[in-house]
Amino acid sequence: MNVPGTVYIVGAGPGDPELITVRGLACLREAGVVLHDRLIDPRLLEEVRTDAEVLDVGKQPGNEDEQQDRIHRLLIEHARLGKTVCRLKGGDPFVFGRGAEEAEALVAAGIPFEIVPGVSSAIAAPAYAGIPVTHRQHAHSFMVITGSRSHDLRSGEWAAARSLVKAGGTVVVLMGLTRMPSIIESFIADGCAASTPMAVIANGARPNQETSIGTFESIAQDLISPQGPATIVIGNVVSLQDKIRWFDISYKKLPTP
Repeated sequence: MNVPGTVYIVGAGPGDPELITVRGLACLREAGVVLHDRLIDPRLLEEVRTDAEVLDVGKQPGNEDEQQDRIHRLLIEHARLGKTVCRLKGGDPFVFGRGAEEAEALVAAGIPFEIVPGVSSAIAAPAYAGIPVTHRQHAHSFMVITGSRSHDLRSGEWAAARSLVKAGGTVVVLMGLTRMPSIIESFIADGCAASTPMAVIANGARPNQETSIGTFESIAQDLISPQGPATIVIGNVVSLQDKIRWFDISYKKLPTP
């Protein structure tokens, strides 16, 4: 019987390929099989062994659960052949990356694995835009929530997000661009001021990063939907962007109504 290989579930970080960790890069270079998603920077694949098998398992819209099941099968099949496998995921595998589901599948199959955390876009995209998610004088806490579940804006988690903003904290929304009008409407309806600062950062930590700064009201009226993955930041910390913006090539400050 073959001794199963190890699966490394590696966070590649967002955008800039140099944001991968030292440990993550070592696992990538060691692997005989690499399964990567569509959010990684392609330059990271230049680090892969020349004899390694590289599989693009980036999901397409529709049947995402079936696509995820296929990824589980591939991880298990290659590991059972004794291969070292790197599952390379954008950002951090445990921050809306379904890395925990992959780990659970490996546990059930008896496959050894290691989790290699990555830099999450929830922190890195605001940082590249000059927005700290916390600040001693502005916000003492922050929350990260997925906009892909924003169809249920009455949930306890969304209520907590709105309460946090009203209390002076920061809320970061990932994968929420298409639902942004409904999200903004729910915050205002729950008592958040229309003048609440807000930022939309597209392609965070990438050379084509774009940042739009405004308020609930001005973003809702004037924002042209950016292309690429977007990170939404809500809260007073957004007002610091003018002072410490350092990376943006494209920057737009929307007028205050």
